Formats: sequence, C-alpha cells, structure tokens
Amino acid sequence: MQKKKYNISVEATLEVIGGKWKCVILCHLTHGKKRTSELKRLMPSITQKMLTQQLRELEEDGVINRIVYNQVPPKVEYELSEYGKSLEGILNALCNWGDTHITRVYGDKSEVLEESILNN
Repeated sequence: MQKKKYNISVEATLEVIGGKWKCVILCHLTHGKKRTSELKRLMPSITQKMLTQQLRELEEDGVINRIVYNQVPPKVEYELSEYGKSLEGILNALCNWGDTHITRVYGDKSEVLEESILNN
C-alpha cells in the first residue's frame, strides 16, 4: 500500500468526514444506534443510494460499526465505533459554530432549523 501525502492534517480529517452527509450521519449516531430506515427518516433529503454509500465509507474508515442481527427479517444497525467516538468533540464544535452562524445570518434559529433531537 502506497503512503498518501497530505499538505496539512485537516485534509486527512476531511477525507474521512468531509462531504454533505457524513457529519450529519455521525451526529445522529452520537445519540445511539440507528437503523438505516431511522437515518433516512432523520435525513429526508438524502437518497437511499447516497446514504448507503456514505455508511459504507464510514464503516471502511473504521468510524462506525455495522451490526447485523441474524433474524428474519434481517436487521442492521449502525453505531459509532470507539474510533468514531473520538470525533464527538469535532462534531460538537461544528454544531456550535453552525448555531452561531445561523443566529448571525438568520436571527431566530427556530425559523430555519427543523425540529430534531439534535436541535434542542
């Protein structure tokens, strides 16, 4: 395996959690295990294909665990791995900055944020 070169460490971080959906998925998983259908319901704008792709990439990077239950119908859940839990500080910082930004740009957060457990 050829070693990758980065110009700055944040590139490595963004390679794992960058993009529109990965941080959103990870934020939801900070509140516990979720099934694919739960994640889809929490993120109605994401396509099923994109959700599946993002979950696979996060699993490949060791940030989340995929738990398969041997039952009928099949049941699969996702959770943060121990390695993924090390991202909680970053995720909280992103949420806090987003709150500040929304307030600065839009004023009242409740007018632009959907009701969600993450927005309390």
